[in-house]
Amino acid sequence: MSEASMTCRILGVHVATVRPLRVAGGRTVMSGIGKQAVASGFCRVGPLGLDGDEQADPTVHGGLAKAVYAYPSEHAALWRQARLEAGVASLWEQDDETAGASASLVGENLALAGLLESQVWIGDRLRLPDCELVVTEPRFPCFKFNAAMGWNGAARQMARTGACGWYLSVARAGSLAAGQMAELVPGPRRVRLSEVFASQVRRRVEL
Repeated sequence: MSEASMTCRILGVHVATVRPLRVAGGRTVMSGIGKQAVASGFCRVGPLGLDGDEQADPTVHGGLAKAVYAYPSEHAALWRQARLEAGVASLWEQDDETAGASASLVGENLALAGLLESQVWIGDRLRLPDCELVVTEPRFPCFKFNAAMGWNGAARQMARTGACGWYLSVARAGSLAAGQMAELVPGPRRVRLSEVFASQVRRRVEL
């Protein structure tokens, strides 16, 4: 392991089939954000993501470049406090004290411990025993995020705090499981993930 590399632990592996989600204006759209932990054991991961996982709109989530979504479990306290202040809860039941164990926190596939956005660069790799994933871009919340989280300020909260998580492509297909350790192998280290997200936020505000 190189001096520049780090490790993190997979706390939870989550998937979901697409289901209806009620958004602003009372209309219903399809979404795969309400992810639950896989039943047990290992989950296969291929070029388009985890077995059993679906995305309603591949132009926003999914596809080869966004096959897997990882999120730091360290942000659980942030969202717990934000929901408390907003007086709401997410549309799916979960216990934030054990985030990653049952339901996903913000629709992530992988709940990680020990790795934050500021420590990740575009092109870095998550090397697991049976597969390898490549960091491609930060997650930027779409209009469904507010509805899934239960209040209209959720997307703004993610933009303000930078607690966005990141997408990964699949460099080596295989399998993964909760409890595994992953090594973060440095890539070219030209652009930090948090800087890309901040740039996206500024650009969208300007628009």
